[in-house]
Amino acid sequence: MMDAGRHPRIRLLANSEVTDVKGYIGNFTVTIRRKACYVDETECTACSECAKVCPVAVPDEYQQGFSSRKAIYIPFPQSVPSSYIIDMESCLGNNPIACGKCLEACDKDCIDFDAKDEFMEVEVGTVIAATGMDVFDPSGLDEYGYGKYENVITSMEFERLICAGGPTEGHFIRPSDRKLPMRIGFVQCVGSRSERGGVPYCGNICCMNTIKDTLLLADHYPDVESTVFYMDIRAFGKGFEELYRRSKEEGVRYIRGLPGEILEDPKTRNLRVRVENTTAGRLEEHELDMVVLSVGVIPRHDSPAIRQLLTLSKTADGFLMESHPKLKPVDAPTRGVFFAGCAEYPKDVKDSVTQASASAARAEILLNQGKVTIEAITSRIDAEKCIFCGRCAKVCPYNAITQPDRKKKLLPMVVEAACAGCGTCAAECPTDAIAMRHFTDEQILAQIDAYLAEKPEEQIVIFACNWCSYPGSDLAGTSRIQYPTHGRVIRTMCSGRVDEKFVLRAFELGAPLVLVSGCHFSDCHYISAVQWTQARIEKLWDKLEKLGIRPERLQLEWISAAQGQRWAETMKALEDLRGKVTREEIQETRKILTDLRAKKGAGKTKAKAKAKTKAKAKAKTGTSE
Repeated sequence: MMDAGRHPRIRLLANSEVTDVKGYIGNFTVTIRRKACYVDETECTACSECAKVCPVAVPDEYQQGFSSRKAIYIPFPQSVPSSYIIDMESCLGNNPIACGKCLEACDKDCIDFDAKDEFMEVEVGTVIAATGMDVFDPSGLDEYGYGKYENVITSMEFERLICAGGPTEGHFIRPSDRKLPMRIGFVQCVGSRSERGGVPYCGNICCMNTIKDTLLLADHYPDVESTVFYMDIRAFGKGFEELYRRSKEEGVRYIRGLPGEILEDPKTRNLRVRVENTTAGRLEEHELDMVVLSVGVIPRHDSPAIRQLLTLSKTADGFLMESHPKLKPVDAPTRGVFFAGCAEYPKDVKDSVTQASASAARAEILLNQGKVTIEAITSRIDAEKCIFCGRCAKVCPYNAITQPDRKKKLLPMVVEAACAGCGTCAAECPTDAIAMRHFTDEQILAQIDAYLAEKPEEQIVIFACNWCSYPGSDLAGTSRIQYPTHGRVIRTMCSGRVDEKFVLRAFELGAPLVLVSGCHFSDCHYISAVQWTQARIEKLWDKLEKLGIRPERLQLEWISAAQGQRWAETMKALEDLRGKVTREEIQETRKILTDLRAKKGAGKTKAKAKAKTKAKAKAKTGTSE
């Protein structure tokens, strides 16, 4: 960080937050709120005279509350910039001044109690999201006694206690009596891999963090006994298995089983840990001086705000979702935005540095090009058909369409650099004023017509999204999974492209069933487009029911690219349902929809004739005048 702070082409804005991001790839406008530090960072020499006279003491967040700090303080050692800031929630010297001792002690006159937050805008070409992660709070897990027993601590608190720069200057102690604990237990997967009171995924770094801690104890305190309670040790990285082996050679005991209860002896403050040793097949009780909970990691608490600012997606675990897990692992779905570190998923230092380097390289390539190459699948707006409803701008996941203004006669415009071609705008447009390049209405309708030209009652029309369900069908085929072959697949970039008229056209031509398939809500490559698919299909179900057509004949399924088996099962279920649709029902549906189309056509003809008569009358009146 110090090297970055000294670099002439890097500008660090500490104690700041991004409040707004506008624009698109290569042309982002970022609004930054620089919070008031109440100390001039350019003048402050970090002499600490202000902190010496400050009468306020509060728990130090950096030291996990094991020590205190003053109201005026440096956030952490070697912070950049190396200057003090004032915590106004704790300070006594603000509105009105009740203390002011730091102001009197500062020879450089760096302190300004009247400082205000500042807002600034910067123009950038790319954005890298490196927001990090938070750690799980084990307070809700009563069986471990965290917060109740002083000698039950988390792995983060352990790190501060054993660190040379920690509150005890590297002299490891247990909190209750400040003595060296001779028997220490480590409990793995606290808050991880648990549906009850935790998260279902693995924290990735927890196992190796514990192994590292046991080796630290073995090196510095050879007489300390360490016991690790675990479900599975996941030492998958380079050199990790060797560290695991070294830990066991140092005498660390590994017991396969998580404690069911931790109790404290009120006299000695020692902890009794009850656990089922699944390897030995027996219940055991261990008396320990200290227990360290290896807590899992969770997404940042402000992740929803970040996703909204940058128009991003999230995976089921809450972390940010990449554009493609294999082909674009550091790219966000929003072009020009990249990921680094634990914003995407839990990583250790090596993987974080690797991804940071990759993100920097991707951003550098983009900035050096000067121009952006886009795929020819973007949308186009027909000015003659547009009615200024603004629905296209509302549903666009990337904010790639500007809001229209009827009064100023400003049509919505498509920013092609931001458009990803999902087609949701075209499907939602009430007047068919939007056309998608290479996925036009005419092209999709032509495919439907071709599929149903012969024996339509035997065909199932399937709309499959390009990123999930379509590859899922490919996976089923390459995996040689057997399933019925009556499905006729029409590929769209997104399920959001499936218009109501596509479904009605298929039913009108005699299709017994129609399937719309796309990504799971948490995996949508077009952020929120799948939500509009869901809403559109639900409305269509209601419409079919009112017309007297069974809504069950229109199916909606979410199938990911890795779910080839699910695709096959869906095809089998559709085949069973197809057998229940009779020829009479198909003919009745065709008649209903043919009559409906004829009625709509007559209505449009009548409306055009009325408008034409009105125009002639208006022209005649103008001539007579």
